[in-house]
Amino acid sequence: MVQVDTTYKGVPMIEVASCRLFRFLASLALAGAFAIGPLGGTPAVAQNVPLHDNLNATYWTQRSVEFKATALAAFALAQIRLDQALADKNWTAAPAEQKAGYSSLPSAVILDVDETLLDNSAYQAWMAIRGTSFDPRTWTAFVNSQISTPIPGAVEFAKYAESKGVKVFYVSNRTVEEEPATRQNMERYGFPMGGNVDTFLTSREKPDWTSAKGTRRAYIAKDYRVLLNVGDNFGDFVDEYRGNETERLKVLEAHRGLWGRQWIMVANPTYGSFESVPYGHNFRLSDDEKRKAKRDALIIWPGPQ
Repeated sequence: MVQVDTTYKGVPMIEVASCRLFRFLASLALAGAFAIGPLGGTPAVAQNVPLHDNLNATYWTQRSVEFKATALAAFALAQIRLDQALADKNWTAAPAEQKAGYSSLPSAVILDVDETLLDNSAYQAWMAIRGTSFDPRTWTAFVNSQISTPIPGAVEFAKYAESKGVKVFYVSNRTVEEEPATRQNMERYGFPMGGNVDTFLTSREKPDWTSAKGTRRAYIAKDYRVLLNVGDNFGDFVDEYRGNETERLKVLEAHRGLWGRQWIMVANPTYGSFESVPYGHNFRLSDDEKRKAKRDALIIWPGPQ
């Protein structure tokens, strides 16, 4: 059973995160990203509260026991599957990348970082409260603040894999420039660092390491038998994640036997390739155009007759 340690060196993680969150907000203020208002005093009146499409999803991720329970369940399942994989030399989580003779290779797991191992909901909350959207500049500032905290069960699973002699690889679309802060953030909470093996495979670290992760999975599969792949986004498992809904469903069905076995999905309702499907992944559209496309895609009850 996965046990969750909610302290860091005896200090509750929420206190550690809160302290770093304040420094992060202050750094953004100094950079001109926004002005920090009073931390106390009279709460904002209702009419001044900005609307944001991501409010409910971010609140669920941060505050609900339901999210914590689903994350714990995902990593408990991952631990069960890891033991099964170690006992079955034909088991692989990289069927497209693994070559003949892989059963004799040392074992590894591939783990995504953001919203799989690290909870970045403070950044999502900042966007919701400020009524803004993702921007590489503010995202890098957030990463460098190192206030991300572990997803429930994540550290325990990574340590369990390492204890079984399994190399833990982190395949992340954080950029190579963001890797040092990411390493420091994760090391502080006890994630395995890989020893003399570079286990952090970030975007742009090599010319062909793009946001599609297939080349990085293949890089690992050359030298390791990949036992599990754990992520929160379709693109953590397949490179054909930017199709339309029908195309994505076809890819999902083509790999039906892998889900919940070699491939473990962690719930993330705050962002991902799912939300850009209705507007054809065209991020140049306005917020209103994107919202209309998502509303038009809904299956709607006609109401009482």
